[in-house]
Amino acid sequence: MTTHPHHQGHEHVVTAARTYLLDLQTRITSAIEAKDGQAKFLVDPWEKGPGEQLQGNGITQILENGLVFERAGCGFSHVRGPQLPPSATQHRPELAGAPFEAMGMSLVFHPRNPYVPTVHMNVRMIAATPANGQTVAWFGGGMDLTPYYGFAQDATHFHQVCHDALQPFGNDLYPRFKTWCDDYFCNKHRHEQRGIGGIFFDDFAELGFERSFDMLQSVGDALLDAYLPIVDRRMNTAYGERERNHQLYRRGRYVEFNLVWDRGTHFGLQSGGRTESILLSMPPLVSWSYQHQPELGTPEHALLHDFLVPRDWLS
Repeated sequence: MTTHPHHQGHEHVVTAARTYLLDLQTRITSAIEAKDGQAKFLVDPWEKGPGEQLQGNGITQILENGLVFERAGCGFSHVRGPQLPPSATQHRPELAGAPFEAMGMSLVFHPRNPYVPTVHMNVRMIAATPANGQTVAWFGGGMDLTPYYGFAQDATHFHQVCHDALQPFGNDLYPRFKTWCDDYFCNKHRHEQRGIGGIFFDDFAELGFERSFDMLQSVGDALLDAYLPIVDRRMNTAYGERERNHQLYRRGRYVEFNLVWDRGTHFGLQSGGRTESILLSMPPLVSWSYQHQPELGTPEHALLHDFLVPRDWLS
């Protein structure tokens, strides 16, 4: 759906999305703080000055050195710019150079216990106004799970919640967005999936503005249901140095993906976004080792060969 930017439509679109995303950030950080039981989120509001490439503001929330979460970042941003960066218009050449507003809430939670997976979610909206004055809005986002030790029960639960969040909006969405996620969250330079996937979508407006926005909210609202039961199930599992070393090594793959392939990171850095906030997804400690191969028959080997491959978790 397109609306004239000078009409109620454009302002309403932006206000509704902003209100929802800020509330979602508060709900999620409150739940994570309660689950951690020790650390608190640092709340860091920021504003872009008039002389900068982008104008706008946001709230970065970060929790570090918790009992359950070693580092948990959750950021909201709302920026305006004079022209869309190339990473945003590769599928929409007609909008190249159009002034835009982008807002989103993204999170990455890195748990301390290697048996608890890392989770990522992002929900966002971009509205651009090309020369003809018709504002076009579209949505993107999704969530995905990156375990260090694979459990079919966890993978199935996560995918089931993703499936159920999309079901009211069309039977075709989960299979499409699941495949999109598998294709996207892949370290192509290693021919290796980042995790067990989830759902991912971009440039989405096909249900019309209101219904597409409803779908975005359904995805955002599903994050805690998808993730917290897994945290509860695994957070008290005993582990030692071997598991910790494996976790740090696998976190290196997460860093590689974010810096080399992630369009959100590229969009933020190309458009003059706030570097600290863009990189809040980074794990606190990471290790790399040369040509590391897990031994056959180990859980570390099973992660690589049974979990970090695209597969149907719901059949």
